Amino acid sequence: MTEPETAYRQAICCEYEAWLRDERGLASASISALLWEARNFLRWQFERGGAASLDTLSIGEVDLYMDMRAPGLRRKSLADVAERLRSVVRYLHRTRRIPMDLTPHIIGPMLYAYEDVPSTLDRRQIAAVLAATKKDGSPRGLRDFAVLQLLATYGLREGEICRLRLEDVNWRGEALRIRHTKTNAYSYLPLLAPVGEALLDYLRNGRPQVEGREIFIRSCAPYIAMTNLYGMIRGRLSAAGVEPPGKRGAHVFRHARAVEMLRASVPQKIIGDVLGHRSTESTNAYLKLATDDLRAVALDVPGSEVLP
Repeated sequence: MTEPETAYRQAICCEYEAWLRDERGLASASISALLWEARNFLRWQFERGGAASLDTLSIGEVDLYMDMRAPGLRRKSLADVAERLRSVVRYLHRTRRIPMDLTPHIIGPMLYAYEDVPSTLDRRQIAAVLAATKKDGSPRGLRDFAVLQLLATYGLREGEICRLRLEDVNWRGEALRIRHTKTNAYSYLPLLAPVGEALLDYLRNGRPQVEGREIFIRSCAPYIAMTNLYGMIRGRLSAAGVEPPGKRGAHVFRHARAVEMLRASVPQKIIGDVLGHRSTESTNAYLKLATDDLRAVALDVPGSEVLP
């Protein structure tokens, strides 16, 4: 790829990023994913035919790109690639860089509603993880226990915990301010006693003395804000002897919280508000985790009585 082509590709991506942010108002995580696909697709296309190849871009070439991306991806991941690519191609057509709107022809694999049941934890497993972590009185143990309390109590996303700041805790008003990573909206949750006590213990006895305002800091140098929780959660689950099937990240606690609220007959709208969902469709995904409850409900079928 020549320098002018590299500069042209970068210019397209910068404009695309601004459009996603300013026109569509997407969250940073969504913009990053879409922008990665744009950079990757344009690099692939320019290396094959140069910048001028956009003028004659065909669905056959788009199919070749999808074929290149497909190996090693699950159907859900490939469907996500198709969705991101549609956004990129739509923008290229919108800005008249490609002559035809090819988006109707970019088709990902068919996905069925609720086809994959995500991993989750039951109350006994959550209690075991919390109890095992509480025994660790080290600074790292105090931090991990506070994080796990937030996960188990509110079902927060990983990013929402990592970005939690000191000013987000209203000690006098007993409230937590949460900025939801997918929507950038704020919600306020009651600061329940177990969570408040765990946070206070960590802030007093475990958190390194740093200038950063984020609450949760790495326990070893460099002392910066935590950026992910996967390794910590995996280690704490293993230490407690808890082995959920499938993934073992922060979402197993989020799923467990959603199921608990569903089983307590909490309205879906309220569940969505607590979890920071934009629509009820996002909340509906958790219904599949409560299928055991449905199996326990026996319905009388009219006309099914055994006649003498």
